[in-house]
Amino acid sequence: MSEVVLTVKGLRVELESTGADIDDEVDFTIRSGEVLGLVGESASGKTTAATALLVHERRGAVVSRGEIVVSGKDVLGLSTAELRKVRGGLISYVPQDPSMSLNPALRIGTQLMEILEVHAFGASKEEREERVRQMMAEVLLPGDKTFLRRYPHQLSGGQQQRVAVAMAFACRPALIVLDEPTTGLDVTTQAHVLKTVRDLTHTYGVAALYVTHDLAVVANLADRIAVMYAGRLVEVGPRDTLFAGASHPYTRRLLASVPDLSGRHALRGIPGRAPLPGRRPVGCSFADRCDFTTDKCVEAFPPYEGPSDEHRVRCWRWQEVGAMSTAADFVPRSASATTRDGEAPVVTTRGVTAFYGPHEVLHGIDIDVRAGRCLALVGESGSGKTTLARCIAGIHPGTIAGGIRLRGHDLKRDSRRRPKPDRQAIQYIFQSPYGSLNPRCSIAQILSPPLRTFFRLSRAETERRMVEALEMVSLDESLLSVYPDQLSGGERQRVAIARALVAKPSVLICDEVTSSLDVSVQASIVELLVQLIDETGVAMLFVTHHLPLVRSLAQDVVVMNEGVIVEVGSVAAVLADPQAEYTRNLLADTPDVDRRGL
Repeated sequence: MSEVVLTVKGLRVELESTGADIDDEVDFTIRSGEVLGLVGESASGKTTAATALLVHERRGAVVSRGEIVVSGKDVLGLSTAELRKVRGGLISYVPQDPSMSLNPALRIGTQLMEILEVHAFGASKEEREERVRQMMAEVLLPGDKTFLRRYPHQLSGGQQQRVAVAMAFACRPALIVLDEPTTGLDVTTQAHVLKTVRDLTHTYGVAALYVTHDLAVVANLADRIAVMYAGRLVEVGPRDTLFAGASHPYTRRLLASVPDLSGRHALRGIPGRAPLPGRRPVGCSFADRCDFTTDKCVEAFPPYEGPSDEHRVRCWRWQEVGAMSTAADFVPRSASATTRDGEAPVVTTRGVTAFYGPHEVLHGIDIDVRAGRCLALVGESGSGKTTLARCIAGIHPGTIAGGIRLRGHDLKRDSRRRPKPDRQAIQYIFQSPYGSLNPRCSIAQILSPPLRTFFRLSRAETERRMVEALEMVSLDESLLSVYPDQLSGGERQRVAIARALVAKPSVLICDEVTSSLDVSVQASIVELLVQLIDETGVAMLFVTHHLPLVRSLAQDVVVMNEGVIVEVGSVAAVLADPQAEYTRNLLADTPDVDRRGL
């Protein structure tokens, strides 16, 4: 057994103003060379627990009690000066967004040298320069002077994240905390970053805490998994044990929310939401969303129990849950009832070429989007899929050549020059609801403009149509008076979908609409989109880099690379037997949960 590097006991982080717990009773250990995956839905307390390891408290939060020991050092008892030496030296951190850790005003080489100098790594400038070259080689980036003189904005997202990883490993720390470092990256870039983390962790015996909501990632990276819900760990155990047969209902529902490449299982979201700090019950916080709830669950929070010291569970009925076959958690996927194979395409593109300034980024694209079907556009970042979607929507800022037709007639290149019926017919849902919803407008004020623009309705009819749209996305009409900041990420995305639906479009363009959502919310959104296609017959163009989602939602798929189509066909045919080497590489880089026996 390798030595224990990190020990966390009885950690409690609370709101300074009220004393309400954000995280409580958090206990776990990590050994040298081991990766512990910390998973859970958004707002479950994962990042709060992770940043507490660096004795970093978010505004309004405070570590009120507990013990955090790293390589024998109690970090909670350190002074501010001592913490400066520990952060980056003994403990390193990789944030979700590399732009948060890279200074946009400094060259890459300067930043890498700076961290070595601050922590007095190496005896001379020559030794530190050699360490920089070694760091770059470890993350598979060039170490020459030309590359090191670049600024962060001159690197791709994947290159920025690998530089952030290099900085984290620079001083050979004992512990590294990675906070969703691959969220938003395409599968190929994600695979490179994950391999780098795995190799460096094992090579140098670093203990790693990997925070994520993507269980497919930890299934291929972590040695053990800790599941957090409403600020408490509810299950901790070896990776293979949890994926083969978890003993907590929440863990099992999370696993059922993960899309898989086989396409055999329908996605199942988890209804409801976790209670927030200050509103958590005395009993199990998952009780109102759980299928196994009894009176005892409501009356008292369960203690740590479980099959072994390595596998601990906080559930009154863990033995009964653990004994159940995992097959009971999954629902077989049924084919969409609506196909409309014989209908003419609603949208067609023929020879579409697009430019950003003088640079040609799309090269002669032909696609058909049919009613009652979903066409998935997949590919790496920079492949041209979003550019094509924006060309169809009329919001591409550059020059476009070729033909784009809606129900047989040509579309104007700029949506502002299109007649109202054409603008109504094509509605666009953006990747981030945080950026696409006006924070100063109530939900009613967000939903009403399309109705005023495209229809002549009375006030009562306008409100009825808004309520109808909210009901279609499983939201209550009481939300009409609230503002976006009062909603969760999943609820905001549902509002963005409702705003598109009030226009009663013929074509719905979804641009990476689930990329920033946790797995349970993602599953709920995909369930909703499948239902919309079946019930309304809308034609859907779904832009994504997440291939397992394609199985769950689309009937047809177009694979793009560097502005050209490399493969097109039915989802079943392309994913089961890809003909293009690029498609095969995408599939090989896609993390997938191993569901043995299913």
